[in-house]
Amino acid sequence: MTGGRADGLEVRTASVDETRALAAALSAIARPGDLVLLAGDLGAGKTAFVQGFGAGLGVEERITSPTFTLAQQYEGRLRVHHLDVYRLDQLSEVVELGLAELLDDGGVVLIEWGDAILPALPNDYLEVRLTFGEGDDDRSVALATVGPSWAARRRVLTEAVEPFTGARARGAGATAGPGAAAGEADHQGAGGC
Repeated sequence: MTGGRADGLEVRTASVDETRALAAALSAIARPGDLVLLAGDLGAGKTAFVQGFGAGLGVEERITSPTFTLAQQYEGRLRVHHLDVYRLDQLSEVVELGLAELLDDGGVVLIEWGDAILPALPNDYLEVRLTFGEGDDDRSVALATVGPSWAARRRVLTEAVEPFTGARARGAGATAGPGAAAGEADHQGAGGC
């Protein structure tokens, strides 16, 4: 698919560490100029996802939620721009963030609550939607490619998340391996949002 939303992938994690590991696996296929939108309930693990993504890119600095600062930058194999638009009151405030410049600087942009500002974003991104699962730490992670750049990587994206699609992700039970479970822990205690 070259322009719109491609069929999504759904995986599960069973801990904050698994969600970070999933994000790190996805960071391996990141390219300069990539945009990743993070969506989902409060406390579902958006910041923990960014932490894993950054770690996968070699970021050594502690990644924290930029809820009150709106944007933070970290250096790794690729520069990581971490934005949180939860507190933006108007769509016009997105322009002040300088998103176009961030996408052009050779880094990767990850936006928490990115689905709230879709009209102001380019139509080429990976959407990561984290939702609560059955257990306290279980998360369902839906991945959807939008636009040509991420759609062209559909095969490698599927391969990157394959360890997280095991038997437990399909509902076969709790004995599957570490990549096969469902989600992430509460962001309040684990640093994920």
